[in-house]
Amino acid sequence: MSPAMSTHPSLGDWLVLSKARIQAVSLSGALLCAWMASAGPLDPWVALHLALGLTAVSSAAAAINQVLEVEIDRLMDRTRNRPLPTGRISLPAARGFAAVLAIGGVAWLLIFLNPLSAWLAGLMLVIYCYVYTPLKRRTPFNTVVGAVPGAMPLLVGWAAAGNGLNMMAGVVFAILFLWQFPHFFAIAWMYREDYERGGLKMLSNAAPVGTTARQGLHYAFMMFIASMLPPVFGYAGKSYFYGAVTLGIAFLVFVVRFSFGRSMRQARAVLISSIIYLPLLLLLLVLDYTQFRS
Repeated sequence: MSPAMSTHPSLGDWLVLSKARIQAVSLSGALLCAWMASAGPLDPWVALHLALGLTAVSSAAAAINQVLEVEIDRLMDRTRNRPLPTGRISLPAARGFAAVLAIGGVAWLLIFLNPLSAWLAGLMLVIYCYVYTPLKRRTPFNTVVGAVPGAMPLLVGWAAAGNGLNMMAGVVFAILFLWQFPHFFAIAWMYREDYERGGLKMLSNAAPVGTTARQGLHYAFMMFIASMLPPVFGYAGKSYFYGAVTLGIAFLVFVVRFSFGRSMRQARAVLISSIIYLPLLLLLLVLDYTQFRS
């Protein structure tokens, strides 16, 4: 079937187009940041408006990304069954879906929250779709660029509380920014042949063997250092410190093993442990930060 033609797409197809699982994770982090940034308990209306606005913009970014990369997705095993390559959703329908969500999401944040959260969300979409996405075909440096919009939902959440951004917002942004490298490098190594087929320039297929694993280890160490900053700046206490050290060392063990062994099993272990590590670290930070603030 031609990708310009579509059958009747299911709800699941639209969820895949919007990368709903990723949006759920991003929203959770944004809500935690909004909670930390609030002067008191997080207003339920702020949480609701943040959820609606940010999810709309992030879903639009995911859809635009797939529109721009539909030919690439058709070449790779892990993406060829997505709704656009298979034609279950037409390109015009996907563009319309993305436009409505992008405009509506930014407008929602602007009207119901504040200009800063709306501006950050719009900037996140532009960098992800129109800077990071084209760079994936040109340079492995794309991962560094892509980590910026990848961490920006936390800033949107922080700004949603209406108290602007501060040093703590920068710290949580740095933690998520650096976390993405060991997480994504494990994925890139696992699917390096797929990325090669798609013509994407990733460290795993465009650099000497072992570079991906070593770079993941470097960034994991930097992330560990960044996770120590909240107590340094007076935003958290001993509970967070000991918890962050424990989680960080445990995660580093998996990353170190992958950097030396470079097996599929070890790469998958880094991926799974990264998914466990981040929410636990953020939860520790939220609990300690709110107690510290009070």
